Amino acid sequence: MRKGKKISRIDWKDRVVIDTEIHHGDPCIKGTRIPVSVIVGSIADGMSVSEVLEAYPQLTPEDIRAALAYAAEVLRHELIVPMAG
Repeated sequence: MRKGKKISRIDWKDRVVIDTEIHHGDPCIKGTRIPVSVIVGSIADGMSVSEVLEAYPQLTPEDIRAALAYAAEVLRHELIVPMAG
């Protein structure tokens, strides 16, 4: 938590849509065809929020936070089993 600042998680449901008519039903940012997975993957690959915004100028910082909040919620409900290999 940031010192002196209350942090609240953005409600991803306001910005993320799942529609079978858009990008094969992949979760996307509302009003775009940009999948949440592309945003989260870009951040995971080391892009900064500024770089993602530059690559996808139709996004806002709140869209990126919503994508990350969506991913966090999905992971809270998924069972992840490591594969032996």
